[in-house]
Amino acid sequence: MKILISLIRNLLGCIIVILDLATRGTKLKRTPEKQQQVNNDVKSMALYQFFACPFCIKTRRTIYKLNLPIEMRSASEGSPHREELLTGGGQIKVPCLRIEEDGKVEWMYESSDIIRYLETRFA
Repeated sequence: MKILISLIRNLLGCIIVILDLATRGTKLKRTPEKQQQVNNDVKSMALYQFFACPFCIKTRRTIYKLNLPIEMRSASEGSPHREELLTGGGQIKVPCLRIEEDGKVEWMYESSDIIRYLETRFA
């Protein structure tokens, strides 16, 4: 039964990924100078995520629309980033945005919080 549920979840996730790719729209346009500043600002960020997770897809969609080159890190079993997420953030829960600023690291969970933060900072 557990295998069947996992299979259904992964199948639905893949369908959502395909729909997302087909309906993404366009990226936010900035001047080259402004985009370079944004690129520098997001170098200290990483999104821990699962490929087919609907909340991760929602978060990646916003990252795409805001034209943010944030590093994506898979937190799937067997991934080296999974242990980083557990050690740093305290739990295996995705999406999780790791933000490093002024020598401090913040682990932001919840897709709505991540999206609100990114839109406020970069839109």
